[in-house]
Amino acid sequence: MPETRASVCPHDCPSTCALEVEVLDQRTIGTVRGADNPYTAGVICNKVMRYAERVHHPDRVLHPMLRDGPKGGGLFRRITWDEALDRIIAGFTEAAARHGSEAVWPYSSAGTMGLVNRDGVFRLRHAMRWSGRKGTICTAIAAAGWTAGCGRITGTDPREMALADLNVLWGTNPVSTQVNVMAHVTRARKERGAKLVVIDPYRTGSAAAADMHLALRPGTDAALACAVMHCAFRDGQADRAYMERYTDDPVALEAHLATRGPEWAAAITGLTAEAIEAFAALYNGTPRAYIRVGFGFTRGRNGAASMHAVTCLPAVTGKWRHEGAGALWSNRGIYPWDKSLIEGTGWRDPAIRELDMSRIASILTGDAEALQGGPPVHALLVQSGNPASVCPDSNRVREGLLREDLFTVVHEQFMTETARYADILLPATTFLEHDDIYQAGGHSHVQIGRRLIEPPGEARSNHDLVCALAARLGLDDPSFRMSGLELADATLRATGYPGAEEMTERRWLDVQPPFERAHFLDGFGHPDGRFRFRADWRALGDTEGKLPPLPDWVPLVDMATDERPMRLVAAPARQFLNSTFTETPNARKREGRPQALVAPEDAARYGIADGALMRLGNARGEVVLHARHVPGQTAGTVVVESIWPAAAFGGAGHGINVLTSDEPALPAGGAVFHDTAVWMRAEEAVALAAE
Repeated sequence: MPETRASVCPHDCPSTCALEVEVLDQRTIGTVRGADNPYTAGVICNKVMRYAERVHHPDRVLHPMLRDGPKGGGLFRRITWDEALDRIIAGFTEAAARHGSEAVWPYSSAGTMGLVNRDGVFRLRHAMRWSGRKGTICTAIAAAGWTAGCGRITGTDPREMALADLNVLWGTNPVSTQVNVMAHVTRARKERGAKLVVIDPYRTGSAAAADMHLALRPGTDAALACAVMHCAFRDGQADRAYMERYTDDPVALEAHLATRGPEWAAAITGLTAEAIEAFAALYNGTPRAYIRVGFGFTRGRNGAASMHAVTCLPAVTGKWRHEGAGALWSNRGIYPWDKSLIEGTGWRDPAIRELDMSRIASILTGDAEALQGGPPVHALLVQSGNPASVCPDSNRVREGLLREDLFTVVHEQFMTETARYADILLPATTFLEHDDIYQAGGHSHVQIGRRLIEPPGEARSNHDLVCALAARLGLDDPSFRMSGLELADATLRATGYPGAEEMTERRWLDVQPPFERAHFLDGFGHPDGRFRFRADWRALGDTEGKLPPLPDWVPLVDMATDERPMRLVAAPARQFLNSTFTETPNARKREGRPQALVAPEDAARYGIADGALMRLGNARGEVVLHARHVPGQTAGTVVVESIWPAAAFGGAGHGINVLTSDEPALPAGGAVFHDTAVWMRAEEAVALAAE
């Protein structure tokens, strides 16, 4: 008989939704729904609602396989797990013997957000002294910007969005990426008549639902924030008593912002001074104003400075005092996890290098700076990631993966672009086929997800692979002999949370800090307890002093030029999550095809008809895709949603990330996906020129 069982969405989304999964038999699921969790509130995205398509997809990798043809050709033959493990140990051991242990690099990402299966590979790498992985690709820039001002990564309870009189979605498109945010925003609009403002370079689904959409130029968010603060000081709406008690240098800030008013910001952002004034009056004049800060506007070379400037707004106006006000980027700082068992932190040697995951293109192609002066990577283990598609400068990523002296192991659910370059390809479980524990970034619940169905074929979890490799490498620590559930249970208890069985009964544990803590009324996370208008970027890694000490716009971005006049934003799509879900039929049908969203005036300038093929390019590469005219889009900006597989692009294209740079952002690294200058042409014109 079918039964409904509890689970947790494992995907790289701050919502970490509580789920109700229909289990039809030991190997089959049916419908997936949102659970009645206080944050999820029964609402989940279409991607996960259709998860049966993914779990039972006929193209799942089911058995260990050995490359049987040229690298990148995607040709494999089936082998046993024993043979696969023997070959992996031989390859990794040989690389370490010839070049040192740091020549082996476990490259893991956020294909699952479960702590056991995402982070367990760190335990193996620490024990073996393999190269570490600096996790910069998603949050590093935003985290630096938030920490510069607030000092700790927490914020207003996201459920307070429903209590706001104004919600500002800054650099985020929750209609596509965090549907629960929109549920709480909608409640505020219905129950309180709350206004919604969206700040984003293009008309997203969230922007289309807003009362006000500020479509500014990419990378200019700090200028808008500075102008809003200028207006607050000018119009007597700055909360001087709050700043005196809780901030570091409001006098210097006011003097600094005296010349950074709406006219100044209009010239930088492309917005009108009138629009900036209107937003400033609305935000500064609304005590219950909640800013839900996203990732999008931080994924540029000046992204950390932009984040810092935005976090200054509720400090200048004293919004933190009020329920339904303040700001939130992530709640990840509220969890006091003891992950020593999962990560093997006792074995960690700080002298072992940590390679920047965002710079895998430079690392695999031998860049000495990216390699930190150490040996080239000769053995690569990829778990929960698809760097050939997802990472910047993907032409060079593939160039590195094609090296004959690189032994590559990929543990995957599908034949991704990265999997095609594997020497050994291993079948991986989905979250419904293993046990794990989860925290959220977008809310405050710890959750447990139990194994609901049997894995297909010979699929093994990340945890089980780590333990199997450890056994063959002679690592006899108990953590390598524990089941995933046992490791989860021990970690929960070490942290002070209920054990796995109690968590299974409870389903979730709300660890939201009290109001005073979440609103920083007990002090910000710096030693003096004050919010810092004057950011100490050097302490965060900017040794060159390029980021502004006080909130400001700095032209560090890949500026448009005569040769590359368009600025590219590589934004998420509604039906995909990075490169995940691109294999499911309904998701692909709903997304249609790769498209470049362009303003009609830009399309007219380059002779690109609506729906016609066009080409985007720069020194790193070129892609061919179809144009879609979008009235009202910011001129000079081209938007390409999602990370489609290379095969979905025509012509010379290999996917949108051939255009993005792996240059590290300040202050301490991070991928600059939304900071790319490109040229744009009609594809027919290119073809004629070639003839």
